Amino acid sequence: MKVLITGGAGYIGSHTAVELIEAGCRIVIADNFSNSSLVAVKRIRSITETEVPCYFADLRREETVTRIFRNERPDAVIHFAGLKAVGESNEHPVAYYDHNLGSMIQILKAMRTYNCRNLVYSSSATVYGGEAEMPVMEDAALQTTNPYGRTKKMIEEMLMDTSGAYPEMCITALRYFNPIGAHRSGLIGEDPLGIPNNIAPFITQVAAGRRGYLQIFGNDYETADGTGIRDYVHVTDLAKGHIAAINKGAGRNGYHVYNLGTGYGTSVLELVHMFRLVSGKRIPYVITPRRPGDAAVSFADTSKAERELGWKAELSLEDMCRDSWNWQQKNPAGYRSEMIMEVETL
Repeated sequence: MKVLITGGAGYIGSHTAVELIEAGCRIVIADNFSNSSLVAVKRIRSITETEVPCYFADLRREETVTRIFRNERPDAVIHFAGLKAVGESNEHPVAYYDHNLGSMIQILKAMRTYNCRNLVYSSSATVYGGEAEMPVMEDAALQTTNPYGRTKKMIEEMLMDTSGAYPEMCITALRYFNPIGAHRSGLIGEDPLGIPNNIAPFITQVAAGRRGYLQIFGNDYETADGTGIRDYVHVTDLAKGHIAAINKGAGRNGYHVYNLGTGYGTSVLELVHMFRLVSGKRIPYVITPRRPGDAAVSFADTSKAERELGWKAELSLEDMCRDSWNWQQKNPAGYRSEMIMEVETL
């Protein structure tokens, strides 16, 4: 099977690329590198010892997407590409609608033209909002509180309509909870530009001395230690969930939705404590007010994915923290570490 991975140089995309290759698939990457690095593609090739075609591509452009499909004729698509920061989406909503909806529309059009019937879409637990009963199931009501979440919800609606019109297609939306961790080699991991939006790279940068302290938003929630509870899932487990979805999609049709998480919650302070244990480093933090829209508790019911896809998260919180710290130690400036070393050898 040949799989087109849009956003394949990004955090989850790069890990999925490695797992797909190791599972025997051929892959093609398309990415605009606005929040990723060519070094990640180089590292994918190094880990797998495989040549990986890679297109520098603005997927909102119909001629660009058509060229990729005409050249590569993929059997399936995993669509990661898109803007993904909640705060930024509030500041630049039009850009989020333009990029996220625009790229999905062009991918669907090309899939129809080139008879590609198997699509896995990178959705998010943000579509549930903050009022759902926990653990949240896939049939919970969807309610979003920011433009990023609304693009995810709107694209899911677009995919449902597409599936209804073209029943021969298999379209799967995977709703991620909180991915952290890195590849066991330490060669690929999460490398945010600027101030991290996610907690794990913020913690590792504090542990490494790149940042002075961690901000914890609120310690007055109705939880055991007062901090928010989230479902953290290892990025490698998450990547394997995409393989399960792609393989299942090769033999069926219709529209399907699955939660990908561990099925249990971890508080922010519990996560900080585990990072402290695996790194042996102090992680100073300060408590600041809650952020608007943050839920007290969010974790997944993953029984549907286990039942229908045969997928279940296997790696522990300790694994997640250990692999994140390994990535940070080997790449103190992220992928820039390699670029800096290459410049210094000139």
